[in-house]
Amino acid sequence: MAKIQLPKKFISKYPHKFSKGKQHFLCGKRIAPKPITGKESLPDLIDSAFMAYNAARLQEACRLFAERMLSPDVTIGMSLAGALTPAGLGTAVIPLIEAGYVDWIVATGANLYHDMHHAMNMPLFRGSPFVRDPEIRKAGVVRIYDILLDYNDVLMQTDHILRQILMQPEFQHEMGTAELHWLLGKYCNEFEKQTGRKQVSVLAAAYRAGVPCFCSSPGDSTIGMNVAGLEIRGSQLRVNPSRDVNESTGIVLQAKQSGGRTGVLLVGGGSPKNFMLQTEPQIQEILRIKEAGHDMFIQFTDARPDTGGLSGATPHEAVSWGKVDPNKLPDAVVCYVDSTVALPMLTHYAMARHKPRKLKRLYDQLPAIMKLVEKEYWKRNKTL
Repeated sequence: MAKIQLPKKFISKYPHKFSKGKQHFLCGKRIAPKPITGKESLPDLIDSAFMAYNAARLQEACRLFAERMLSPDVTIGMSLAGALTPAGLGTAVIPLIEAGYVDWIVATGANLYHDMHHAMNMPLFRGSPFVRDPEIRKAGVVRIYDILLDYNDVLMQTDHILRQILMQPEFQHEMGTAELHWLLGKYCNEFEKQTGRKQVSVLAAAYRAGVPCFCSSPGDSTIGMNVAGLEIRGSQLRVNPSRDVNESTGIVLQAKQSGGRTGVLLVGGGSPKNFMLQTEPQIQEILRIKEAGHDMFIQFTDARPDTGGLSGATPHEAVSWGKVDPNKLPDAVVCYVDSTVALPMLTHYAMARHKPRKLKRLYDQLPAIMKLVEKEYWKRNKTL
């Protein structure tokens, strides 16, 4: 074999000095990972081997979250869309709550309803997405893609217990969804004690940590269905979405006025994503307070931006609505990957790389937060 000599610049030790025009572009970390041995920890694997494409975006998201977003002055909101809790993804959300990594949550009602199965120790099972649905319907089995549960012993029994809870005296008045889910979390916390299964319910963890849980579409879930059914029976429980808008906006407003920053961790898209981001337009358009937008942005999504849907809308587009600060776009990462893959990795990375934060217990502060919103509204809205 003929010996071919490499140019000296490739033999010499890097970093290599480039001309001024190239140096601006060729300044990132060199892609030269060591072979995977199987002995690496997950955070080390993410840092060393996730070098390009959506793997690199996931690494950027993990590092942004652990290195910048978890600073003490950042108030972090987390949105949850997609059927995460029935898939067991509460195991990735609960540690974030308990470590003080998440200060408030917006979730679909389905995520909060199915979370109650775990609190009550009602089983869900792995199955196949290719089962024949007419057959499982006849057998009394319900399917969430490849998750199977018993219609009578799980779904209907959860509804039966939920209705008994919702008819208790503490529920018999108008409230926002934060109060509704805090009260449900109190019962889920008790169910965890009864069953001896700890750290299985997101609602229970949020109750213990004082993390407000909002639902952007409270009627669009089995919780909302049961609230509606009990209204026919004479229940005085009324869910007021306007209270949710003001309370969630107040959380962001209080953080900004106290000199802090805000970050959003968007797991999926949909209504929870928009509800979390619209807090900034609410401050700017309705309260008429000059504001720039959220400071940090992470989203896991499989939605494309070119179809025009909110789920795929980029942080750059959100800038035009005042949802994201245009000067903070370097701290905005969109990772096009299934949330059920990305979220456990981010949780593991954060737990390994950052110590717990002091709990902000924002639920306890909601009365004061509402007073702040009312004060700021009337200061600038004397007339319509």
